[in-house]
Amino acid sequence: MENYIPHHPAKLPEDIRTWVRELRGRMTDSEALLWMLLRNRHIAGAKFRRQHPVGRYILDYYCVEKKLAIELDGGQHGEAADYDQHRDSWLRSQGIRVLRFWNNQMLAETEAVMEAIYQAVIEETPLPQAGEGLG
Repeated sequence: MENYIPHHPAKLPEDIRTWVRELRGRMTDSEALLWMLLRNRHIAGAKFRRQHPVGRYILDYYCVEKKLAIELDGGQHGEAADYDQHRDSWLRSQGIRVLRFWNNQMLAETEAVMEAIYQAVIEETPLPQAGEGLG
């Protein structure tokens, strides 16, 4: 580590910093459940962050070491399909894999969602395209 030069992360723009704080303060039931199951390296030792900014986007949950984003979508996302598709495409261009689930899936099919996340963490194989979820 002779050539290691410490660096500080770029300062977040104030609008994103404010939005991240707001999102962390008002989690839905499905987001709170997923966070409880992901935090403290519960899934194969992977460290997830919640409401993590990447570029101009805020990812619901993100594992830096696996470059894996997990998104939970509510009913409003049905109307934002084009936005989500553009966002996911940009994230993929950054080498980030995106797993997307519906809020009701997280609450009603918790074990299946967690199994899909676990498989994504331990495998380096391509994931389903955005929006495909559990099928």
